[in-house]
Amino acid sequence: MGIEIRLHMISTASIRKALFHSMPQHILLFCLLACIPLLHTQAQPKSANYSLPKQQLAAKYFGADAPWFLDNIPFLEIDDPEIQQIYYYRWKLYRSHIREIGPQGAMVTEFLDNVPWGRQPYTDLNDSSSFHLLEGRWMRNPAVINSLIDHLYSGGGNDRHFSESIAAATWSTTLVTGDPQPAIRHLDTMQYIFNEWDDHLDSTRSLYWIDPISDATEYSIASIDASGAGFTDHPSTDERQNGFLFGSAFRPSINSYQFANANAIAEIASAAGRHDIADEYQQRAEKIRSAMLSQLWNPDLEHFTDRYQRSTSSVKAGEFIRGRELVGYVPWLYELPLKDASATETAKAWRHILSPSELAGPYGLRTAEPSYAKYMVQYRYDRPTGNPECQWNGPSWPFQTSQALGGLANLLNDYHQNIITSGDYLRLLRQYTHQHFLSPDHPDLQEDYNPDTGRPIVGLPRSHHYNHSTYIDLILSGLVGIRPRVDNVLELNPLIPSDEDSAGRPIRYFLLDNLIYHGHAVTIIYDQTGAHYHATRGLSVIVDGKLAARSSSLKRIQVLLSSPRNVISHQPRNPIDLAVNPGISEPPSATASSSGTTGSPSQAIDGRLWFFPEIAKGWSPASDTAGKQSWLSIDFGHVHEVNTVDLYFLGDAPDYQAPAGAALEYQVGQEWRPIPGQLHELGKHPISNGRNRITFSAVQTQAIRVIVDGPPAPATFRLIEAEVFDLK
Repeated sequence: MGIEIRLHMISTASIRKALFHSMPQHILLFCLLACIPLLHTQAQPKSANYSLPKQQLAAKYFGADAPWFLDNIPFLEIDDPEIQQIYYYRWKLYRSHIREIGPQGAMVTEFLDNVPWGRQPYTDLNDSSSFHLLEGRWMRNPAVINSLIDHLYSGGGNDRHFSESIAAATWSTTLVTGDPQPAIRHLDTMQYIFNEWDDHLDSTRSLYWIDPISDATEYSIASIDASGAGFTDHPSTDERQNGFLFGSAFRPSINSYQFANANAIAEIASAAGRHDIADEYQQRAEKIRSAMLSQLWNPDLEHFTDRYQRSTSSVKAGEFIRGRELVGYVPWLYELPLKDASATETAKAWRHILSPSELAGPYGLRTAEPSYAKYMVQYRYDRPTGNPECQWNGPSWPFQTSQALGGLANLLNDYHQNIITSGDYLRLLRQYTHQHFLSPDHPDLQEDYNPDTGRPIVGLPRSHHYNHSTYIDLILSGLVGIRPRVDNVLELNPLIPSDEDSAGRPIRYFLLDNLIYHGHAVTIIYDQTGAHYHATRGLSVIVDGKLAARSSSLKRIQVLLSSPRNVISHQPRNPIDLAVNPGISEPPSATASSSGTTGSPSQAIDGRLWFFPEIAKGWSPASDTAGKQSWLSIDFGHVHEVNTVDLYFLGDAPDYQAPAGAALEYQVGQEWRPIPGQLHELGKHPISNGRNRITFSAVQTQAIRVIVDGPPAPATFRLIEAEVFDLK
């Protein structure tokens, strides 16, 4: 594949300095000669004003909550209505999972509501955190992901509850932001956690083992067969016998994660100037790579598969499991397979993701093939509802589908092979996109799906708008083709197939606007004919408002940027919500005039904020107060100076509507007094599903009270979240 190099608007002296300091002399002469025509055409850079109608797109996809997205996300228009809709839905989903936790900043959740196995009080689940970092790295302001990194490494969020690749994902965020400092400051803790995994290391094999439940993939082939459940005619519901707790194996997942974590630690150490650590972890990564390629590549199945770590009455240590699983593609997510002649051999694995009789289900990628004797046999059920529970013996999981697609994007970008194409990537991406619709035009991503029917399997209340996968990253780093790098080069290689590829309807145009990459404002335009955007035909890259590169065809482009701008210590931290209490026994605390049968006053200050009505959250007054005045008070525990209150109400007609009015009081001694000079950002009539900001001259108080005039009966209101700030 050809590469076009474009030098972004920097001086000739800067170009000369960059080239002399980064290239061998024989390559330098070639590049200088090649760039002479380019430097001539770019000497007078043209301004470029292509942009999307972001206000209209935000209003369309986010309604009253549009301002948050205008501030935080890159906007996309693309010649595929479903991809465009789900791109924005996934940003809405991501926003809904950001949880404010007070002075510690913010973290990101996997489930909207609490689940018993989450780490309390923050509801952490470390197995999903790497996905959250990969998605969140594309936010315009990295404050949330930087806070999440801090939470994972200094707040105990990475508790090794499950296998994880958090160091690798942390390093990946720096490749977009251009700022290694959020990773560097946790380098020592990263090493500590990496070495803690020695309790799962077989030093004679140089491989890590794990049981599937600790790998967040319960009831996979290894666990079902090791328990003996794979060799019986009738499944048992006894979790001690049916595979829930069995199957310790050397898996492609944990070994790929540790390979990636070791590589990331090496990169972070190098960025910190700690080259002894960098050398050590690079060697450790290579040792894992060698062990995986020699021991987990199954030549009979032409796939990376588990090998049992211990014997049971049903299986023998050292044996391969008896089937292919989607987890076998995780090595490519971290570019573990070599890129030499052996790549042709390992690339054979990608045939199975194309075969309808193997991993390619008609409605989603299968986690195990139908040839497995216990394919889609249901072993576990939710006790309160009787609905099927999570299993990995065939169901299609967005979790692992997104890993496979991320690995495929790497394969298509960085390996030479003739098994699979960008047309296949687009086709599989479209299949995954369609999986997001619970019903026509109603996105609601669930935990897992039947790959043969397309219907959700788990379907439990907790499953709505599930956040344990990537999608935004697959669009931006895969389809649009932004390949994040450590150096100051913007590399672009869209995985847009040509018309003759069998991917269905071709993508004839896209425009990505509002992207921040290494501190630079970037716009990317593709217009197959030039007619849609009235731009030059092909691919154009605009950096900081000026044309930086252009190609008449979809080929790899590299743009040399100036130094990263405004990335180190210049990004504003999100203001601290003084009212938030994620579930600890200390203040702040909330009380109310009355409460309905669902929700509670404490849920109005728990740091979680979403407008999805499928999972109830927040505070509502008792039903007999409909149409009347109610109040919620927030006690900080000690005196604070405050000047801003944000209120968020749910809109879900006809039951929940915005209240008729809202006003603030503050506590003075034992009295409540109206706060003087209240300014309502949107007027005195609150809106639903968006921010209602009230500002005032600063007051010092221990408590704030929100007085709410309810909407006309029989409707009521629900206060999703109340936030209090001292905005200097």
